[in-house]
Amino acid sequence: MKVTAFNGSPRKDGNTSTLIDQVFEELKKEDIDCEKVQIGGRNIHGCTACMECRENKDMKCVIEDDIINDCIRKMDSSDGIIIASPTYYSDLTPEIKALIDRAGYVSGASDNFLRRKVGAPIAAVRRAGAMHVLDSITHFFLINEMIIAGSSYWNLGIGRKKGEIKQDEEGMRTMKDLGKNMAWLLEKAQE
Repeated sequence: MKVTAFNGSPRKDGNTSTLIDQVFEELKKEDIDCEKVQIGGRNIHGCTACMECRENKDMKCVIEDDIINDCIRKMDSSDGIIIASPTYYSDLTPEIKALIDRAGYVSGASDNFLRRKVGAPIAAVRRAGAMHVLDSITHFFLINEMIIAGSSYWNLGIGRKKGEIKQDEEGMRTMKDLGKNMAWLLEKAQE
């Protein structure tokens, strides 16, 4: 089994990445392959609503000068998908928004290849606003008929400065529990 996580933070090794790593630690204990894809801070285009993916039905977005088609291929070949974003004015980063819009359109145009994959949203936050981030990612999972992994609290961690999130004991424990729950769901989905 394989889980791919998409890090929407422009800080490659920042708090959002730390939360992903905490989930990966638990997944790896269950021999689940894990890959992290850095999309934050990259030049990624939003969806243009051209509907070419619906005409072509080739599991690709017609915008080819960024990494979104690589991300779509990784989503297709994964059993589980983590989408993680820091909180920017109570919302996701623009790179994550572009990913979910374009991947969602392509999935819908391509026999909904995301159906029944396990998804987990993660938000890093300084203080407040993370619920909207989690909701936006969760809506992407739900509209694509995915199974969503939850945890012992909301899938978020609190910290502002790089590394500060490690001091959020509850947030780090929540990520461990998320990893355990995601591993369990992945196993059940394979039965």
